[in-house]
Amino acid sequence: MKLKDGFTGERAIVLPKVLTDMMRPDALMSALYITDIGYYPKALHHYRERTEPLEQYVLIYCVGGKGFFRRGNTETRISAGQCFVLPAGERHTYGADDTDPWTIYWIHFGGTLAPQYAASAQWPCTVAAASTSRISDRIGLFEEIFSVLEAGFGIERLRYAMTLFHHFLGSICFIRQFREGGTHASTDTSPVGAIIHYLEENIESQLTLADVAAYMGRSAPHLSMLFKRDTGHSVMNYFNLMKIRRACDLLDSTDMKINQICFKTGIPDPYYFSRLFTKIMGLSPAAYRAREKG
Repeated sequence: MKLKDGFTGERAIVLPKVLTDMMRPDALMSALYITDIGYYPKALHHYRERTEPLEQYVLIYCVGGKGFFRRGNTETRISAGQCFVLPAGERHTYGADDTDPWTIYWIHFGGTLAPQYAASAQWPCTVAAASTSRISDRIGLFEEIFSVLEAGFGIERLRYAMTLFHHFLGSICFIRQFREGGTHASTDTSPVGAIIHYLEENIESQLTLADVAAYMGRSAPHLSMLFKRDTGHSVMNYFNLMKIRRACDLLDSTDMKINQICFKTGIPDPYYFSRLFTKIMGLSPAAYRAREKG
């Protein structure tokens, strides 16, 4: 498989034609299959204008920043927490905002069921954090699909990845049912529990205390007092602990580069990420990975 590099922290896979030719007649994969998949963090100057229509559908899930897409003469602006699918066989244009470029997960896909999945997401649907939201679960599905495809191209591996993709698309197209079906949705309805859930759902973002207060509909000083009383940490310090815990998980369980992991934790500056990691863990990210794998 071909892995592409472009934007700092980018991860992308283009499946070879021999694999897509293998998937199209397969009884399971012919229903829904991926041809390209990737993640672009803070993709400044990202722009695609396709005058020759693609055979595949294009799914873009924006988790940070802003962007746009254009179909015909209609342009639609996109912001964090929105997802859309561009139909196959149509010319289209999309790209990142010049001042606040988007961070996106994207997938090109086809199959006999692709039109049915795409029909409910051709215009932006909002995937917002809430008490029952499962944004981190959805991102986990994407990461599992990516890691399965990155690790090899055996027929059973491909079938498993495409089965996961049904689940990923279903989590967007049937968002209410996906949220209701969660077995580990937050059951702590206290203000502090709600804050922790909101932070978890926005682990890739650069939230401020004002953002948290606005989400909770309470004053920042009052929330800070409650949170410090119950956890012993300020909200932002706790958020940093969560980010570094996520970084440790990625260092332990993936081969992602450190400059890719820092974007996955919402800390795009690799030097600041390394300093924060070292301050919290007592050793650098590279040393942590070497120690855990040694």
